[in-house]
Amino acid sequence: MIQRLIPKIFYNKLNEGLDLFVDCLGFQVLHRDENLAVVSRDGAKAYIVENAEYAAKDRPEIALETDTIHELFAEIKAKRPEMLHPNLNTIRRQPWGPLEFAVLDKTTVSVVFRQWPQ
Repeated sequence: MIQRLIPKIFYNKLNEGLDLFVDCLGFQVLHRDENLAVVSRDGAKAYIVENAEYAAKDRPEIALETDTIHELFAEIKAKRPEMLHPNLNTIRRQPWGPLEFAVLDKTTVSVVFRQWPQ
């Protein structure tokens, strides 16, 4: 049984990733060493890795599905409104059905929050 898919996201500096995931999105640090941080919130996890070579090759878009999109949007808007993605800075119903909004960090890693209709 597959339980989770956990992305590994590369940054030039570890603190750039922690700014997005911990300071903006409210993830908790489960482990941190010189080049790696494991972060978690509500069962979602990510590995934040300091590696300039790989950071230069890939700036991912990550989607998180939720059933509390309005609460998450209000939390992020109150705490870090500058992180809201300029192209998706309000909750919008997409043509394919879900509600979405997104954040974008200074390295152009994007996290899209998605809530499907019930």
